[in-house]
Parts: sequence; structure tokens; C-alpha cells
Amino acid sequence: MSRVYNFSAGPSMLPEEVLKKAQEEMLEYGDAGMSVMEMSHRSKAFDDIIKEAERLVRELMNVPDNYKVMFLQGGGSTQFAMVPLNLGVKCRKADYIITGQWAKKAAAEAEKFIEVNRVASSADKTFSYIPKPDASAFSSKDEVDYCYICYNNTIYGTRYTELPKTEATLIADISSNAMSEVIDVSKFGLLFAGAQKNLGPAGVVLVIAREDLIGEPLPGTPTMLTYKTHADADSLYNTPPTYAIYIFKLVLEWIKSKGGIAELQKINEDKAKLLYDYLDSSKLFKGTVAAEDRSLMNVPFVTGDAELDAKFVKEAAAAGLVNLKGHRTVGGMRASIYNAMPVEGVKALVDFMKKFEAENA
Repeated sequence: MSRVYNFSAGPSMLPEEVLKKAQEEMLEYGDAGMSVMEMSHRSKAFDDIIKEAERLVRELMNVPDNYKVMFLQGGGSTQFAMVPLNLGVKCRKADYIITGQWAKKAAAEAEKFIEVNRVASSADKTFSYIPKPDASAFSSKDEVDYCYICYNNTIYGTRYTELPKTEATLIADISSNAMSEVIDVSKFGLLFAGAQKNLGPAGVVLVIAREDLIGEPLPGTPTMLTYKTHADADSLYNTPPTYAIYIFKLVLEWIKSKGGIAELQKINEDKAKLLYDYLDSSKLFKGTVAAEDRSLMNVPFVTGDAELDAKFVKEAAAAGLVNLKGHRTVGGMRASIYNAMPVEGVKALVDFMKKFEAENA
């Protein structure tokens, strides 16, 4: 069977160039005489890999010198606890904007350790828009330790196009839009991203944190949940997910070869426009998100008929367009069109949707 166009929300498709490079180096990496899967994380060969991965993150995202780059484990969900445990130490309070399941879960987790002020929520319309609270809705920077957002909402297909009007230190989950668009790191105190959408395979989490925020955590915080533990050890305090970091490095090399993040953003905007333009003109399909808040990465859409939605997903899979079923809280379909999804894949999807509409409208 030939490779399909994989529209999964994550783990998602990887660039073919990356997979082929990994295939070439599977049995022996360089002159190490072994696979990366087999080598010690204390070896020079792996030390070179992780240092190059960090260097490329800094180069591609223009990370300021006063930020630490860490490669951690536990998925984005572990960051829901690490953020309040490490950053909620002075005021023991934070502002959270609830724009979907992941921000909702992050706030609930933080509430186990600190006081959470839910500034705004878009739950009233199934998280189909980004709330835009006035500056007066936020706590002052002296009242909270930080303000937390989920930059791009994988499930609901919304994205921040303008950052919140807060004076507090801004923290963002960028799991589903990391390196898909240019982000000014200096506007944030901390950014984190599970790799399995745009950056690599599941198993590694990228954390970029301003150095002044990496201090002593709340009393009782486990060693492995302390940012300082990993920052001081250059992400090698314990055995890291070595192979996932190696693939991560290959993806970063691929991003650089494509001209960097700004160039990929142009391609991503073109891909999203292809799909949104069709949805706006279709008589059968419709998008579920407020136009001004549409994600470049995750595009939910419906027909309005559950049986027809199921038929579409089944027939699309048979045509080599897989993992298009929407999240249960939204229904319908969702196309995740991350960096590795080629323009041809989006064109194939739109062509299939036109065909399906002609046959079923």
C-alpha cells in the first residue's frame, strides 16, 4: 500500500525526507557502530545530537540568550502541573483563559496547587472562538504569577491572532502550532510543546523558559517536576527520550532546509486558505470556527448530518485521506494540516470534498 495523506491531530505525519534519513541511519548512526536507539545518552554521539537540536531551536525560533531550552518528557499534560509548581511561587495565583479542552484541563490541574482566576471562556459556543477580554478583566501583574493561554486549539480549530492584553508574564501551550508560524519568544515567560504534531514523534516535550523564572518551586515539588533540575543538567538529568530527540533534530534540519519558519508559515497560510475558501463556498460542508479566529493547523468542518459525516470519513479513508474524524465534542470532521502535510494533500482533500458534495448534496 502506498503512503496515505494523514490528517491526524497527533501523532501526525512526518516529512518523508525525515523518515528516509532515519531509515538510512537506523542500523548505524554516523560512525558510532550502533543505532541512536541503542546509544547511551552520556555518549559523545548523543551529546552532539541534543546540542545540535537545541542550537537549531534557538536559531529557528530566534530564542533570546536569557532563555533555557529543555527537552522533557510526560507530554504537554505534565506541563499543566509543572507550570504552576514552578512559576506559581510568589502570588500563588494565575489567570487562565479557557479556549478548549486543554486550557480547561490545565486550569483544573493548576488549581490543585494555586488559585486560578478564569478570566474568560469560549465554552458558551463550544469553544468556536477566541475570547478577547478587555485589559481590565485581567489581574494586575502584582496579583498573579502569570497568565496562561493555549495558543492554538487542536480540537476546536481556533488560534490567537492577537495576544491577550495582560501585564502578567504570559505562558503558552504551543503544542499544535510550534514552528508553523513565527512567534516572538520574548513576549512569553515560557512556551511548551508536545512534539507529536509539528516537531517530531511522541515522547519529547520542548520547553523554552526565561531564566529568571527557573528558581525554587513550590515546597514538595518532585525533583523530576522541577525546571531547575533539567535546566541545570542540560536536559540530561535522567535518560531522556533519545530517539525522539534525534527525530526532532531531523525535523528541525528539514524546517531549516525549507527556508525556516517564516517560509513554512507562508505555505501553511496557503494550505489553510485552500481549505477555508472551499468551505466558505460549499453548500454541503461548513466550518465551525469564527472566521477571524481560524487555525492554520486544525480545520474542523461538518455537514450537519451525522450519518453523512460518517460516510464521508469512511469514503475519504478508502481514497487515502485518513484520520479525518472530528473530536467527539465537535463531531463532523477535522483536517490537521501541520507543517509536514504537503499542499498536494490539501488539494487532494478539497478535490475529494467537491466530488463527495456533487454526489451527496
